Amino acid sequence: MLYGSCACGLVRYEIDGSFLAPVGHCHCWQCRKHSGASFGTTAPIKADELRFVAGKERMKSWESSPGVHRYFTDCCGSPIYKRIDAVPGVYGFRLGTLDCDPGVRVEQHIYVGSKVPWVEIDDGLPAEHQGAPFPERG
Repeated sequence: MLYGSCACGLVRYEIDGSFLAPVGHCHCWQCRKHSGASFGTTAPIKADELRFVAGKERMKSWESSPGVHRYFTDCCGSPIYKRIDAVPGVYGFRLGTLDCDPGVRVEQHIYVGSKVPWVEIDDGLPAEHQGAPFPERG
């Protein structure tokens, strides 16, 4: 059983299952913007294995691109997961909100083509090089 919470602790959850694929650092601009960090650490979970034990009513979402919904808490803004309409039974879960050791380690970098220029990837993990930098604003 995995368990975690938002930054202020009003939202708490449990995951009764395991990750469906390797844990990865996602460097896409959307994960960077949503996490406020240089990448988002994510792994897929079965939607029906996530259970909120407190604060479920505090969960809000926004559609970051067509069919992609990102869920966060309205109390402190912690990102918890994303849902893709095309894959309704699977959530992209944010490991940064865990309050326990998941017993696995990061195995890959994805969307490295969107990586910020100040981060060097030198950990020897496989890197998927698709993605493009966030478009310049004029």
